[in-house]
Amino acid sequence: MGKVLSFGELLLRICPDEAGQWLQENSLPFYVGGAEANVATALALWGIPSAYLTALPDNFVSEQLVGYLNSRQVQTDQIVYQGDRVGLYYLPKGKDLKNAGVIYDRAGSAYADLKPGTIDWEKAFEDVSWFHFSAICPAINQSVADVCEEALQVAVQKKITVSLDLNYRAKLWKYGKDPLEVMPALAQYCDLIMGNIWAANKMLGIPLDENLIANLNKASLQQHAARTSKAILEKFPKCRTVANTFRFDFRQGIRYFTTLFEAGNLYTSHEYQVAQILDKVGSGDCFMAGLIYGYYNQLPPAETVEFATAAAFRKLFIPSDATTSTVAEINDTTLAHAN
Repeated sequence: MGKVLSFGELLLRICPDEAGQWLQENSLPFYVGGAEANVATALALWGIPSAYLTALPDNFVSEQLVGYLNSRQVQTDQIVYQGDRVGLYYLPKGKDLKNAGVIYDRAGSAYADLKPGTIDWEKAFEDVSWFHFSAICPAINQSVADVCEEALQVAVQKKITVSLDLNYRAKLWKYGKDPLEVMPALAQYCDLIMGNIWAANKMLGIPLDENLIANLNKASLQQHAARTSKAILEKFPKCRTVANTFRFDFRQGIRYFTTLFEAGNLYTSHEYQVAQILDKVGSGDCFMAGLIYGYYNQLPPAETVEFATAAAFRKLFIPSDATTSTVAEINDTTLAHAN
């Protein structure tokens, strides 16, 4: 097996507290982020050869960011250096990226200014057996969407496995295109599609039965997950695996489980429930990385979905964008909840 190449925008997440205490302290917490970077660092931590491709300005901040990725054992030799800006986003502590309070400051970044033809994909895919990207990339602008398709065409020619995370970010789709006008054309190249039944509806046009899932009953959600997965496989014949995550916030805490559909079978993870968490950001990225880890190591589907779910659940207690949980710690979580 070759390395896993993740492609997306490297971001800085700035976390002002909602009370405004940061103004008194002259201090703003921040984390290195970006959905695909979170996947890349998780895989490297878990012993998978991991590379990351993005675009950054050629300055000392980028040099330090790349040094950070290298210290996490992520290969960065294919990064494109151009432009003047690193993308930013602001998110109050403890909130997730679907929160209305998220503020994106990404226009004119080095990554947002990528154009088709800039990246030598033949070179970028040397020794690569898996390519990962997310729906955040084509949400930025049409040009980046075109770069994604350019990459996917080469990846398929080289018989590289392709995974897609259907991250939906309403605040990013602002360039005149609806996700349904962009995402299906990209999804047709993918072997593994991960998201949830709502994102599949919004981005791929997969039917959603609101009545079936109105009470968020687990059995009904599983039924819909199977239905959505079959519809995706039918619409996109290259796809062979579909994963869905279900995370709900209640007064009494968080409820979280996932499903994996492959070869006509639906695998459902253990359901986790907990009263309090620390950080919602990056949990889905951690789940995606867990799926890649499982398939890369040829684990059975049931084992893969349990590992990925445990990894995602543990990320809820880590105050950063990327996970720091080891394979041993994740396996311990899986075993603890299996008993």
